[in-house]
Amino acid sequence: MNTGLYLYGIFPESISAPIELKGLDGQSVQSQLVDGFTFLYSDACQEKYLASRRNLLTHEKVLEQTMHLGFHTLLPLQFGLVVKDWEAINTQLIQPYKEQLRDLFQKLAGQREVSIKILWDTKSELQAMMESNPDLKQQRDNMEGKKLSMEEVIGIGQLIESNLLTRKENVIQVFCNELNPLAKEVVESEPMMEEMIYNAAFLIPWESESAFSDRVEAIDQKFGDRLRIRYNNFTAPYTFAQLAAS
Repeated sequence: MNTGLYLYGIFPESISAPIELKGLDGQSVQSQLVDGFTFLYSDACQEKYLASRRNLLTHEKVLEQTMHLGFHTLLPLQFGLVVKDWEAINTQLIQPYKEQLRDLFQKLAGQREVSIKILWDTKSELQAMMESNPDLKQQRDNMEGKKLSMEEVIGIGQLIESNLLTRKENVIQVFCNELNPLAKEVVESEPMMEEMIYNAAFLIPWESESAFSDRVEAIDQKFGDRLRIRYNNFTAPYTFAQLAAS
């Protein structure tokens, strides 16, 4: 049963070519021009969608596949947005956000989002840090087997943590020095797990992705097995242009 319209994203121009994609609930993805903006949607079979892995991936897949068709300038909408009809879209989205939409489309024109996540093995880094810092290693070794005061335990712990943080910052600085100049904008986010030391998204020109990818590869070779780098070279620009409907 159709309970409304499920929205995926917005484009700044009319889409004349057929999309031929399947969205949530296996519904055909369609486009609708409303007051100068094109909405990507499918018929909603539910009033509210569970944020399951399957549903989230389907939402993202629709956006990415549409971009692959050549419709690059896209504002992705938050998952789960269902509206009653096109009049509701005009009232709830276009009128309150018209200027914001125009500004975001101008910002995104000719740009794409890529992301970098850096992971390392904390135990290996700790061992390498000790080997490269004989004084600190000796200080720690001298404490082994001894009954330490709380101040001594806290002191050596803070010293080790400080040195490890410096190693982490040095690694991150290499990535920033090499990659930031290639980007129009950079957004750093909190790491998603303990061994992730850096998590950032970059807004870069579409034609610059190959050069950006080569730069990432060069950094990866420089650090060798010390780091694991996750590079996503194609994603909807959530970080830089997500329009959250109220």
